[in-house]
Amino acid sequence: MCGIVGVVSNAPVNQLIYDALLLLQHRGQDAAGIVTQQERKFFMHKAKGMVRDVFRTRNMRGLPGNAGLGQVRYPTAGNAYSEEEAQPFYVNAPFGIVLVHNGNLTNAQALKAELFSADHRHINTDSDSEVLLNVFAHELEKATRGVPLKPDEVFAAVRNVHRRVRGSYAAIVLIAGHGVLAFRDPFGIRPLSLGRSADGRVMLASESVALEGTGHALERHVAPGEAVFIDLQGQVHARQCADNPKLFPCIFEFVYLARPDSVLDGISVYQARLNLGETLAKRVVSTVPPNEIDVVIPIPESSRPSATQLAQLLGLPYREGFVKNRYVGRTFIMPGQGVRKKSVRQKLNVIASEFKGRNVLLVDDSIVRGTTSQEIVQMARDAGARKVYMASAAPPVRFPNVYGIDMPTAGELVAHGRSVEEVREIIGCDALIYQDVEGMKRAVLQALPNTPAARVLDGFDASCFDGVYVTGDINPDDIERINEARIGQEDPLKEDTSRLALPNAQEG
Repeated sequence: MCGIVGVVSNAPVNQLIYDALLLLQHRGQDAAGIVTQQERKFFMHKAKGMVRDVFRTRNMRGLPGNAGLGQVRYPTAGNAYSEEEAQPFYVNAPFGIVLVHNGNLTNAQALKAELFSADHRHINTDSDSEVLLNVFAHELEKATRGVPLKPDEVFAAVRNVHRRVRGSYAAIVLIAGHGVLAFRDPFGIRPLSLGRSADGRVMLASESVALEGTGHALERHVAPGEAVFIDLQGQVHARQCADNPKLFPCIFEFVYLARPDSVLDGISVYQARLNLGETLAKRVVSTVPPNEIDVVIPIPESSRPSATQLAQLLGLPYREGFVKNRYVGRTFIMPGQGVRKKSVRQKLNVIASEFKGRNVLLVDDSIVRGTTSQEIVQMARDAGARKVYMASAAPPVRFPNVYGIDMPTAGELVAHGRSVEEVREIIGCDALIYQDVEGMKRAVLQALPNTPAARVLDGFDASCFDGVYVTGDINPDDIERINEARIGQEDPLKEDTSRLALPNAQEG
């Protein structure tokens, strides 16, 4: 998962892109980068780390120009510890192109071989984003051979990208001397929105919060398979470039990834999470009588809307029982010491008075590995809870994600191949209540406004819950290969990037 932004303006854009990346920081904390253009020359700075650490005043002064791109990265393939794999990526031909990408190409290895043998292009990293950039560059070179670059040629190149590339991709591209291009995969798995300021500045971003937080009104969402080209005068050109586009956005965006104040494909993330709490309340009643629950406590942060709605519907007190430490530092290796894994207890602290002598219902947005849930349940018991029930606003995560979320392999998923009762025993709670898959889909879909302007969804990518991969090209061998490409090596100095360690959507 990553956050991307692109902008065309009549004034310098470096501060604007920086501000937008801060609003997208929850989508990636591993690396950040900005590229700007002035007089056909690119100026770039990128490095590992969070936005506030990567960019200093001297770096910002070195990013002149009225058009540019930015990205925050949380890697799912390639080498997480290489500075070279921070984005944007650059190629000098044709024209000079830089790209930022959110998603994951499922046929990246085949494309890489094809680029070398047939297209005579060299890929220097393990990143699928560099593969996507070179596929686009090759197709643009073919489309513009002997003719000047115009929107028609750009759209022809994107059309051929769709025909070659598989998987999920929302990409923004800066073409030197011409403008900014954005395109989205034919299933619209990863989000992308377009906004405009009062003075005509145009911005593209992964989430609407980045638009609104920088003075742009959300104009619309980029459609699946669509390409949007903004020339350097700010004129917007758009065309559908996929043969059979369908809208299947990733449902995990609504469950956990996106900020609650964002709107994705017309759906309010906050309303979707309220709806998830409502449907989860019905599941709770069928498992644990409400009169056996004394208090509802969310596990910070993104479960709060669901927990609030659940408590209200069941007529139960809602309390904050955990406080999140937002400033957990990195682990340093000193002479004679081994690596010390950070405990959940360093990231969360309990308010013991909310647990002592009570039957508590803990609400989380999802349960992935189960190790965090196990420790949280024990923390509640240590604080004096009589009984600890656990409810998940999402169904059991049983399958790997191949579309750009850093989801563990099947063997690391606590629910993979296990019954709910077996998972309950591992976590150690007195009752475990999961959302069901169809209930989750209905809850999110009901957050779509019933207006003529609302785009009709064809469905959701819920592959980590139901094992149905919407692109139709995934088999067990593909999953094994993609898992091998995941970040496997362990950097002993790398900060803990578990879900509780990440800056949360509600913290911005």
